[in-house]
Amino acid sequence: MKFTGEDRHRPAADATTWPGQWVADRLGIALHGEDLPGLLGLALRRNPRRAHLLVSNVLGKHVPQRPGTVYGHAYGLGRRVGELLGEDAGRALVVGYAETATGLGHAVADGVGPVPYLHSTRREVPGLATGGAFEEEHSHATGHLLLPEDPELLAGTGPLVLVDDEFSTGQTVLNTIRDLHARHPRDRYAVVALTDVRAPADHARLAAFAAELGARVDVLSLAAGTVTLPDGVLAAAQSLVAELSPPADLPAAPAAAVRRVGLDWPAGVPDGGRHGFLPAHRAALEAALPAMGRRLAEALPAGARRVLVLGTEELMYAPLRLAQALEAARAPGAGVEAYFSTTTRSPVLAVDDPGYAIRSRLVFPAHDDPADDGSRERYAYNVAGAGFDAVVCVTDSAGDTPALHAPGGLLARLAPHTGAVLLAVVPTYEPSPSPANGNHGLMSATPGPLRGPAFGSYAADEVGWLLKDLSDVPLEAPTEEREEAIQSGGAHYAESLPVEYQPSAAYQDLFRAALETSAGRIARAVGAVTELVLAERGPDAVLVSLARAGTPVGVLMRRWARRAHGLELPHYAVSIVRGRGIDPAALRWLAAHHDPADCVFVDGWTGKGAITRELADAIGAFPEFARFRPEIAVLADPGGCVSTYGTRDDFLIPSACLNSTVSGLVSRTVLRADLIGPGEFHGAKFYRELAGSDVSGLFLDTVTAAFDAAADDVARDVKALRAQDRSPTWAGWAAVERISEEYGIGDVNLVKPGVGETTRVLLRRVPWKILASRGAGADLDHVRLLAEQRGVPVEETDDLPYSCVGLIHPRYTRGATGTDGKAVAGR
Repeated sequence: MKFTGEDRHRPAADATTWPGQWVADRLGIALHGEDLPGLLGLALRRNPRRAHLLVSNVLGKHVPQRPGTVYGHAYGLGRRVGELLGEDAGRALVVGYAETATGLGHAVADGVGPVPYLHSTRREVPGLATGGAFEEEHSHATGHLLLPEDPELLAGTGPLVLVDDEFSTGQTVLNTIRDLHARHPRDRYAVVALTDVRAPADHARLAAFAAELGARVDVLSLAAGTVTLPDGVLAAAQSLVAELSPPADLPAAPAAAVRRVGLDWPAGVPDGGRHGFLPAHRAALEAALPAMGRRLAEALPAGARRVLVLGTEELMYAPLRLAQALEAARAPGAGVEAYFSTTTRSPVLAVDDPGYAIRSRLVFPAHDDPADDGSRERYAYNVAGAGFDAVVCVTDSAGDTPALHAPGGLLARLAPHTGAVLLAVVPTYEPSPSPANGNHGLMSATPGPLRGPAFGSYAADEVGWLLKDLSDVPLEAPTEEREEAIQSGGAHYAESLPVEYQPSAAYQDLFRAALETSAGRIARAVGAVTELVLAERGPDAVLVSLARAGTPVGVLMRRWARRAHGLELPHYAVSIVRGRGIDPAALRWLAAHHDPADCVFVDGWTGKGAITRELADAIGAFPEFARFRPEIAVLADPGGCVSTYGTRDDFLIPSACLNSTVSGLVSRTVLRADLIGPGEFHGAKFYRELAGSDVSGLFLDTVTAAFDAAADDVARDVKALRAQDRSPTWAGWAAVERISEEYGIGDVNLVKPGVGETTRVLLRRVPWKILASRGAGADLDHVRLLAEQRGVPVEETDDLPYSCVGLIHPRYTRGATGTDGKAVAGR
């Protein structure tokens, strides 16, 4: 998704009233410059240092403006900077000023080209080295910090481009260059602003300063001129502000009903330029913007046309781009008329007059635990009374605090002035400490999901694997050798991998025949379980499949939601290991990027319910995961272990017939201390070399093709399922205990019930015998073929609650593991 300077539009303006006339009439402040009145209005600050505020119509801070106008003006400035720098443009670093120019500077960087971007900040980060610090004397909050994750970002010798919304005296620019030049001298600087209103003396001062440094300093702006301030204007303005300011006590505002929208923000992409934003980050964001725009559009109430996307303080670029994406998500003429602005910490007098730039003001407490200024008041201007059908508030996760949601908080203040309030949270980027602070990672993104085709054969939008790539690590061993190692050293089954089963031609033919036969049945179960999930969790559901058997099912559920409802459900695959629990690093990542209450764990089928119990125990052991619901949605629940399922029949799901070649060419997950460090995801391998045998896409596409034909059956199934008691019965666990006792096994972990688990026994373990329900028929053709190939007897029996059960003899426990995942001692 790319927006260029061609998207620029002149802001709509009242042809008869300039939004600075009120101040000009009362205080005699005047703008001189042909283009200035078209870009600026005037307001009065509540600030002892400066009387007036130049209010930009194209910045997107105090005045809601169309996102194409905001981005187009900034991008166009960036193109001019690139032309000015010529061949040196590719070596430039762009730096924007907090808080008003963080988005402006970022969009200028986009216009310059594939260059890094950094903005100053007033949010301290403990343990991160400061790359620069300077003062903005006239500002309400004067201190600025530069906190790049990679200190080398500021150490280059290419041009440094400094971007602010206005140049009034140029003092902030001098302070910045003085500080950074002392640290990292360079030959060239470019200073960029929307408006340049410096007095002639200020121009001369900057030229002398550049000569003193021995560096070239260029200045670019959209419009230039001067501001005339009469004598005594500061005192007169303060008197006027005191006279017209409303009472300090604010009326109570109840907590608002807010709809949270999951963005599925791209992993590893920073929320802005606070710690650096690289060209690779921009490419990833551009690719993700259309889908995020669609999610926002789908979340809007019916009939909402005039919509404000409201950023928060320094978070300007992300909401600006989201506003563009929202507008682009709907067809012209039938879509959204989006506007963009952001909250601020700058106190300004509001006067409801068309000749005044700030006509309304919402006041609310800070919601990001500020540590840099004494005031905790924050403001949203020109929102009240603007007639927005909906407001989408965009904040980062550091600002998604109880104060945001509290009575009197920002969301509560917005609610009376719009038809609906929505909240979209961008994950706060957490930089790795720099080498100066004892760490050796530079610009290393917070771990995010692996995606195809770099990892796995599924398309990138089908699933994100929250795993560590171990593809180059030798982990496989023949089954016998692997089990001997487990038995002799008490090793855990997840510390190694079995050699991938290579199916014979006959078995591959059987798989294809089974898929053709069962596709409609699977589609029906996919539709039923997906509809139940949407009914129980709503359209913001996030699918979290248990790798890897659950992952094809998660992909199919995502496809059903798109086909039936036009939803783009986020889908991730995570590892769960018996005896070790679910991957806590993956859950922490999910909690940082989505509401845990929206996450739905997905698996293919249930056996006796061991993984269901493992999930509940694992989540219960961590108080921080309390908002995750320890429940699993499955296609088939023959064991009666869950309450969200498509069917409780035990039938062949062809994805159980194979290993990685039907699961995106991804291995079973691995957890070993020498490979998986603290805070890292569990691992897995991508078997690229098996691409010629991959039927993952065939399985998905064949089932997807049966969706339409299954729709009527799905509707009937869902109606019946929702009307009945779906509480877990644990009937499967009772049957397994009985079988274990009847066959003298003595350990339920050596009894593997159901078609899926029996198939796994034959593919990965050293089986003893197979129990088959008499008359089970074609569902067990592949089981019989595998059993014949491995010399395992198949015993038909009556009164079996499953189609089949795989047994592992306790005297031959190669491949058998207990509840802790370790081999069971032989008897």
